[in-house]
Amino acid sequence: MICVKLSSASRPTPGGAAYHVGLSAGQMPGIVLLPGDPGRVKAIASVLSDPVMLASHREFVSARGTWRGVDIGVCSTGIGAPSAAIAVEELAALGCHTFLRVGSTGAIGPGISCGDLIINTAAVRMESTSLPYVVAGYPAHAHYEAVNALIESCSALQAPFHVGICASTDSFYVGQGRPGLAGYLPSAAERLIPDLARMQVLNFEMEAAALFTLGSVYGLRTGSVCAVFADRNTDTFALKGENEAIRAAVSAASLLATWDAKKARMGVRYLPPSHTCTEW
Repeated sequence: MICVKLSSASRPTPGGAAYHVGLSAGQMPGIVLLPGDPGRVKAIASVLSDPVMLASHREFVSARGTWRGVDIGVCSTGIGAPSAAIAVEELAALGCHTFLRVGSTGAIGPGISCGDLIINTAAVRMESTSLPYVVAGYPAHAHYEAVNALIESCSALQAPFHVGICASTDSFYVGQGRPGLAGYLPSAAERLIPDLARMQVLNFEMEAAALFTLGSVYGLRTGSVCAVFADRNTDTFALKGENEAIRAAVSAASLLATWDAKKARMGVRYLPPSHTCTEW
């Protein structure tokens, strides 16, 4: 386990707390849900038993609680990969090892409607935060256990869901093929959505590529489930699916803790798929 040391310019921990998230060692459990929106932290906490709000600094609002006896943390990351990477860096230094993004997304794949959920297995690295960490061809992929847990949880909830690759961008507007001010849109941006759709990319979002990259580099377990708010094919927008995404992530976190306990009992590092099946 990595522990935060005395405060320094390279690792600022004023008062013993991580500089941005404002948390100290022992405050956050190993499994953490990462919503972007700080307001979503309270929504997630309301699903948990015995919720406790922990800290609030800038875009980083945190809480913890339990679900079926499993300790689960929550920390918002704000918008985009830079602040998401800060949260992961500081929480991992406090000993957190599993991170599940709970967000919203825009669908570009066919047959995906507002309110559906998307579980991303990997991300096209169209953001810049991951660039200092790894070479250009390094893959940004979710941890297989997190993907399996989210699939099982969405299935149990009977929520409509899709599984596949996302594109993570730094720009919500032109960078995702939306016209900017006065309709500004370079020709490359005009081709972006059809080109990505041909590559079987399902959705746009802004954090997964950095989350998945840091997860692989640091040996962390990462995953992502997002509610579809925008259907780019039909140009429709609806704030639907957030509650289902929250419940899927909470359930998946509980499953992962159960599987961890089972691996410990069996003395194995990898749990065969036949041992992760759950009757519902």
